Amino acid sequence: MWVLEYGDEILILDCGVMFPEADMLGVDLVLPDITYLRDKVQNIKGILLTHGHEDHIGAIPHLLADLGFPPIYGTRLTLGIVTGKLKEHRLLEQATLAPIKGDDKFQAGNFVVEPFHISHSIPDAVGFGITTPAGLAVYLTDWKLDHKPVDGKATDVAKLAEFGQRKPLLLITDCVRVESKGYTPSETSVGEAFDNIFATAPGRIITATFASNISRVQQVIDSAEAYSRKVVVVGRSMENNSKIALEMGYLKAEPGTIIRPHEMASYNDDQIAIVCTGSQGEPMAALNRMANRDYPHVKIKEGDTVVVSATPIPGNEVSVSRVINNLFRLGADVIYGSQAGVHVSGHAAQEELKLLLALLRPEFVVPFHGDYRHLVLYRRLALSMQDLFEPDNILLPDGGMIMEFSRNYGRITGKAQVGYIYVDGTTVGDVGNVVVRDRQMLSRDGILMVVVSIDSSTGKLVAGPDVVSRGFVYMRQSQDLIEATKEAVRIALNHRESNDQTQIDSAFVNHKLKEVVSDFLYRETKRRPMVLPVVMEV
Repeated sequence: MWVLEYGDEILILDCGVMFPEADMLGVDLVLPDITYLRDKVQNIKGILLTHGHEDHIGAIPHLLADLGFPPIYGTRLTLGIVTGKLKEHRLLEQATLAPIKGDDKFQAGNFVVEPFHISHSIPDAVGFGITTPAGLAVYLTDWKLDHKPVDGKATDVAKLAEFGQRKPLLLITDCVRVESKGYTPSETSVGEAFDNIFATAPGRIITATFASNISRVQQVIDSAEAYSRKVVVVGRSMENNSKIALEMGYLKAEPGTIIRPHEMASYNDDQIAIVCTGSQGEPMAALNRMANRDYPHVKIKEGDTVVVSATPIPGNEVSVSRVINNLFRLGADVIYGSQAGVHVSGHAAQEELKLLLALLRPEFVVPFHGDYRHLVLYRRLALSMQDLFEPDNILLPDGGMIMEFSRNYGRITGKAQVGYIYVDGTTVGDVGNVVVRDRQMLSRDGILMVVVSIDSSTGKLVAGPDVVSRGFVYMRQSQDLIEATKEAVRIALNHRESNDQTQIDSAFVNHKLKEVVSDFLYRETKRRPMVLPVVMEV
């Protein structure tokens, strides 16, 4: 999420989610932290969406109410996918959806917005030229110069050249493929790889990709129709997005091509193509469940060909490898990786990034949508272009950075409060950093529960201690350690002199138990399980 401000007016650029990293245990999604916006909600003039991928629209149903239900601007397909999400969260009636019509400019407060078409791995993607009283800002994310895209609509280079004639103040652009030389291959190259697979595969073909990668689903349909196969769409999010895209005309299929899962039994294996979710090894996605023999409609068998049409997101490599290994074990032939030609990136490589800079020649550049190394490499790339930019005119932001721009002036001027807002199940924000740290501790060293009963007047041990271990030691094989722990508890609670008349409360005993047991276990094992004392007074 980007926040663009002029005076007291605000535009929000995209509103996506981050997928949880490996150490975010139990977390389903990560939302942008909108603390900075909470006392400025009345100033928000709109949310501009570039395309329908989750990392650009996924937070809308979770944050729209907190943002005061500003108008949401997007193309037909993008708003179609957003509509499905808002229906699920019962927010559609309160939302204001404003369709973008082609390249027609529109006004939101003092901002004049000019959308322009870009090529990406989902149809109907756009960038924005935003004219403010301070100058023209170009927001261009998730794009490449694909001259033969699946939907037939190439990136609008003429519009970029026109923006360049207007001397833009600022370019905000993604740089995630700055390490890749040359140009990103066209999406149509994937179609050629699919044709080769469909021509030779002996049995069912199962293609896993992102649920929002509508262009890839179209390529599966095209190849299936060319080789007389029926298409089965599997996975809840894949079914929802494909249904929306079909209804809106962004997916095209001959009548009868797409069938329901229960209809597969009526056809031979070499007449079936399945497209499903799970290309990132997600635990509950269709492909993972197939790999674990847990999917009711599809059981992997000898003769199946599985195509993983995606590159693992950093952090997902292990889970993706596990799924691929299980598919091989079940007898499937698995086609994956960049060498197989079954996936190309939707992002621009070095030569495209340089061409964009040459066309626009903005005064200031802010790269994003990459790791910090990508930002640094992008700056080097830009500075290599014949003194087109000064080093100070390329700003490398971290999350929360506040930047100010006007003619001949561009600076990072501060930092807003930002953090991770976790979605766990149906709750938003209830799981914070402390809870995630507790989960990390539990995953490393486990938990030990110590239950005691004490005399409320003397504080002496009456019953117990009982010790329960989960994830720390296996109790049947660690009786000596458990007994020694119990003895340490007895000594700690029975150390008082017989004439000591001071009152003992359970809170003190609770703290004492935690301290004694933690220290004892660390001395014995060099591990720190989470110690939970349970103290009962009698």
